[in-house]
Amino acid sequence: MITELGHFSLILATLVAVVQMVIPMVGAQKRWTGWMAVAEPAAVLQFLLTAFAFGALMHAFIVSDFSVKLVVENSHSLKPMLYKISGTWGNHEGSMLLWVLIVTLFGACAAWFGGNLPPSLRARVLSVQAAIAVAFFAFILFTSNPFLRMAVPPFDGQDLNPLLQDPGLAFHPPFLYLGYVGLSMSYSFAVAALIEGRVDAAWARWVRPWTLAAWIFLTIGIGLGSWWAYYELGWGGFWFWDPVENASFMPWLLAAALLHSAIVVEKREALKSWTILLAILAFGFSLIGTFIVRSGLLTSVHAFANDPERGVFILILLAAFTGGGLMLFALRAGAMEAKGLFAMVSRESALVANNILLAVGCFVVFTGTLWPMVAEMAFDRKLSVGPPFFEMAFTPFMVLIGLILPVGALMPWKRARLGRAVHALRYVFLLALALAVLAWAVQTGRSALGPVGLFLGAWVVGGALLDLWVRAGRTPGRLPRLPRADWGRVVAHAGLGITIFAISGLMAWQQEDIRVAHTGESFDVGGYTLSLERVEQGRGPNYFTTRGIVHLSDGSGEIAVLEPEKRVYPVAGMPTTEAAIDYRLLRDVYVVIGDAQADGGWVMRTYIKPFANWIWGGVLMMGLGGLLSLTDRRFRVAAGARAGAKAVPAE
Repeated sequence: MITELGHFSLILATLVAVVQMVIPMVGAQKRWTGWMAVAEPAAVLQFLLTAFAFGALMHAFIVSDFSVKLVVENSHSLKPMLYKISGTWGNHEGSMLLWVLIVTLFGACAAWFGGNLPPSLRARVLSVQAAIAVAFFAFILFTSNPFLRMAVPPFDGQDLNPLLQDPGLAFHPPFLYLGYVGLSMSYSFAVAALIEGRVDAAWARWVRPWTLAAWIFLTIGIGLGSWWAYYELGWGGFWFWDPVENASFMPWLLAAALLHSAIVVEKREALKSWTILLAILAFGFSLIGTFIVRSGLLTSVHAFANDPERGVFILILLAAFTGGGLMLFALRAGAMEAKGLFAMVSRESALVANNILLAVGCFVVFTGTLWPMVAEMAFDRKLSVGPPFFEMAFTPFMVLIGLILPVGALMPWKRARLGRAVHALRYVFLLALALAVLAWAVQTGRSALGPVGLFLGAWVVGGALLDLWVRAGRTPGRLPRLPRADWGRVVAHAGLGITIFAISGLMAWQQEDIRVAHTGESFDVGGYTLSLERVEQGRGPNYFTTRGIVHLSDGSGEIAVLEPEKRVYPVAGMPTTEAAIDYRLLRDVYVVIGDAQADGGWVMRTYIKPFANWIWGGVLMMGLGGLLSLTDRRFRVAAGARAGAKAVPAE
């Protein structure tokens, strides 16, 4: 009964979304206040109906209702409760329902917190947001219905993909979708502004919090996915340039560019056309990510579905929203005349350079991701584009961004002197250079990656701290009184610097050892001694395990007992590798146990990974910086919004 109610609720939500899409837009065009007012209650009702549908599906997973086809295919009665719940979105149909739930959530939030918006703009934003919801409601109901029943319910289910039965993956998709779908609000604001023919500082002030929220969620979601890949897949890496990883990284880059571009619109009323274009493209790349994950076009360990029919449907949605937005942009671009002028050397110019580098970097990742498909379709050649290409092609853009960031942050608006900003950073430069020289002197190899990464990381972090000090007038007592947006920017930039250094240090200085180890045998790796005490068999709630007991010690004695595992999930018929990791501040010792050998030994892989935890620490700092900025009083009060509301002309 609950399942049927969930299905009916989804259909009702679709009908409400159609009403919200049409009536407020007509009302905004005709200046009919009553019709425009329909948008807010419709947005809230649409969200409540979708939330009920999602709750009904989650209930089916929790109680193991095997009359529901989706539960049969993605759950099992012995599965732990956390993974029964996460199984709701650990599949194509359920994840699409989560996607549309978040679309309606952002629409409801715009209705709840959009009181300062002009009525016509608010109506148009909610109407465009409803159009996105209608498209995905149709996709779910016609191609991906999660409420289909089984004619003859089986005794038990087929279980969830074992790789997804992990806490990191339980929370990774919701955060990622909050980021993906959050960019739909930026898109809705951009399209609404194009329809109204007005983009000004007030508009930029309204769109920035939504973009910032989406960027924060994307940052956390990408970080969780990277951490999961690091400890769960057993490869010892944190990023593999997988097509689905790239699908989330590309909109993150464009969202970062959009954030910085919107600042220029707000402060100087310049870069209006570019900001609108970025808003359209950022959501467009979110749809491209959805297409990559669900079309089966590109192979990935993360892919949800392999269904060309669904892929064609998503491709139509991509063409409609991205193509329609770009067409509207082309028609109305002339109305977005830039007012603020700035010199070649200024903070605006530094932000423009930042935007160009982020956008071109995104294009490089996009090209490398889709080139194998293009080569096969156009030239009948099977190609593989792997990490070496991305690392060589993308890294220079991040290096340039890191070099420009501290200098640009210290420049004043409109007109600046480059020499003054560079002179202020002289001690930061000397400190970063000294650290790089020290790293070069003490490292055993002669790779420049580690020292260069240390220089760049110290340069960005030192520049961020100097920026904060200058903002406080070089007076410690004024630091607590600085706006949260200033603190947020500094924390986010420092997080980026730490992440850059951590990635460079890990790639340059990690050590790897692969051998056949016998029980009772000890061996040395990177100054540590590992001893395989025994290998034992066991079982978990829904899997069998082969577990190694490994003692880790250094010159001072034993420091940890590690238990790497190989698991087999009999229902899914799939093995997984569970790495054992000794986490420390400056390094991780990472141990993986492999297959048994004919001589009674076991394959063991051991990695010494310096600064691995700093990667996710830096990512969390970036997310925290965004959150601090989001809580700034200026975002909540939006004083400029009220002024902007009066400035919107009647049609």
